[in-house]
Amino acid sequence: MAYRSVKTYGAERGLSCAYRQWAADSHCQLLHGYSLGFVFDFAAEQLDARGWVVDFGKAGFGAIREWLHHMFDHTLLVAADDPSRVEFERLQRLGLAQVRIVPGVSAEALAAHVFEHAQTLVDAATKGRCWVASVECREHGANAAVFENPNSVLRQVSAEALNLALKGL
Repeated sequence: MAYRSVKTYGAERGLSCAYRQWAADSHCQLLHGYSLGFVFDFAAEQLDARGWVVDFGKAGFGAIREWLHHMFDHTLLVAADDPSRVEFERLQRLGLAQVRIVPGVSAEALAAHVFEHAQTLVDAATKGRCWVASVECREHGANAAVFENPNSVLRQVSAEALNLALKGL
C-alpha cells in the first residue's frame, strides 16, 4: 500500500502570470492572465520518521514553493515554439516583463512541466522515498488539467505486491 498526501497551492497564493495560446483560433491567442493554482498528490511506500509522506514545510515542499513563485509570480509565460518568442524576450531585455520559456502554455502542458520539476525536487528531498503521483493545474474554478505520473501506478502495485510477499500471502 502506498501512503498519499495532498498539498493544495491555490490561486489565492498569488501566482499571477500571463500567457497566450498562439495557435488558438480564438481570443486565447491574445495575452491574458490567470492566478494559477496547483494541487500536488504525493505518495510514498514508507512514511518518514515524523509519520509524513512529504514535509510541507521548508525542508520538503519549500523548494517547490520557491520554484512555483519563480516561474509563475508576476511572470510572462512564453511557449518555446511561439513564433513571437523573440518579441517577448525583448520585453524582458527592456525590463518590462519577467519572461519564462516553457514547453507549452496549456493547463495540460503546465501541469506536466510542474510535475517534472516537482518530481525532481521531491526525489532529492526524500532520497527517492516519495514521488509525485499527479499535479493538477487550475486556471480558475472552471478550467483545470491533471498530469498523472506514468510510473505511479506501477510503483504502487509493486509496493502492494512486496507487502503481500512479506506477509506470506
